[in-house]
Amino acid sequence: MLQIGAKLCLAFVFFLGINDVSSETVQGSILLNSGVFDKIIGKFKAVLVKFDETYPYGDKQDTYKAVVEATLSQSDILCAEVQVADYGEKENADIAEKYGAKKDDFPVYKLFVEGKEEPLTYKGDVKKADDIKKFLIRESGLWLGLPSCLEDFDKLVAEFRKTPDEKKADILTKAEELAEKYTTEKDKRAAEIYVKTMKKLLETPEFVDTEIKRVEKLKDGKVSDKKKEQLNDRLNILTSFQMRLKDEL
Repeated sequence: MLQIGAKLCLAFVFFLGINDVSSETVQGSILLNSGVFDKIIGKFKAVLVKFDETYPYGDKQDTYKAVVEATLSQSDILCAEVQVADYGEKENADIAEKYGAKKDDFPVYKLFVEGKEEPLTYKGDVKKADDIKKFLIRESGLWLGLPSCLEDFDKLVAEFRKTPDEKKADILTKAEELAEKYTTEKDKRAAEIYVKTMKKLLETPEFVDTEIKRVEKLKDGKVSDKKKEQLNDRLNILTSFQMRLKDEL
């Protein structure tokens, strides 16, 4: 957490020197301009930059907020916006032109990865937060979990997929041993879901897909807020399984 705080404090120092073209910023994201762009980009292993119009709003902006929220616990990833004005002094138009972000295509997502000379362009649906997150995970090589997911278990799920059927029980044993290491109630519950799901997969390879449908149906029914939160946690972990078992990352 100290590492996350130090990096965000550094970003905030630069942010104070930015001449805002918008009065609203997304919590967990910063606004960039040409004066600080390179200084910020070089401080993180991966920076996802959204080039957009000034005062962005609506479904596409809500998608960006969801992506930002998912990166908050990952200290090596920063999300940033470059809001491009098409009036007055046309602030930030120079950065947009430099990286080929055209107004007609806004919002345009560019991923700057440490060690790569040129940014990578996201070419998928800008209204699908999960697709943007998959792009970020795949191209950066960094872990980015859905809420309630556990990094070490997600790695085991990927290993589970690659392991021959006759040896998958060994991965389950690893998962059971790993579950014993968690101390908080929330993490213990999450670990238990991972272990139980792996057990079910050994019996029924289609378990994850059918269980997602069952949990979604339950969540849409009349349940308490606490139960709905628990179902959301379960659904996130199942979705993590689904993505990694299908090698979508």
